[in-house]
Amino acid sequence: MRALVGGFAFGDHSGGNKALKRRHKSCRVYGSATDRIPELTNPLNDKDSITIGRLQFQAFFTPGHTVGHMVYVLDGKSGDAPSCLFSGDLLFLSGCGRMFEGNAGTMLASLDTAAALGDDTLLWPGHEYAEDNLTFAAVVEPDNATREKKFQWVLRQRVDKRCTSPSTLGEEKEYNPFLRTHSRELHGALNLQQSTDEEWSHFRARVLEEVRRRKDLFKGR
Repeated sequence: MRALVGGFAFGDHSGGNKALKRRHKSCRVYGSATDRIPELTNPLNDKDSITIGRLQFQAFFTPGHTVGHMVYVLDGKSGDAPSCLFSGDLLFLSGCGRMFEGNAGTMLASLDTAAALGDDTLLWPGHEYAEDNLTFAAVVEPDNATREKKFQWVLRQRVDKRCTSPSTLGEEKEYNPFLRTHSRELHGALNLQQSTDEEWSHFRARVLEEVRRRKDLFKGR
């Protein structure tokens, strides 16, 4: 089987592409042609399918972090395993990527794409920011008991030098503020209210923008 690289634009995701291609000439590099992915061989469009052996993946266009950002969903039935979301820089455990090349409305639509997947889908993010993200989540939703339970679990994992991935999308919806823009509790904590004539999607984008702004300013512990 030839090697597969799911391409993302930034060097921390695609910095090894050239060396990998030199070593394995037939290696296929998948990703969006919109992003500047080194050694891209197989440009993808939204909802394109990828077959690797008997494994079936589907690519989803999720701009916001970059203009061409894509995520990949493994159909668990094809591998006798749970379905998995490989989310790159879109979604982390209790966090999301910075909006470098998109606005809050664009990022909200991309996060909604991820949230629409099954709650039992395993989340495999592109970075390990769990402790910092859950610490921040306590600032915007201090009374979220599910977040506190997850935070204590993460601390134990870190002490034991164990990985904190994966979580599930169902879990993330309980404590990840970037997936909780619909939450009245979060609105109250942010002191945000929907205007009388404001569309729900526009208000949720404002909520997301404010959460992201606060996270960008957050200094951690």
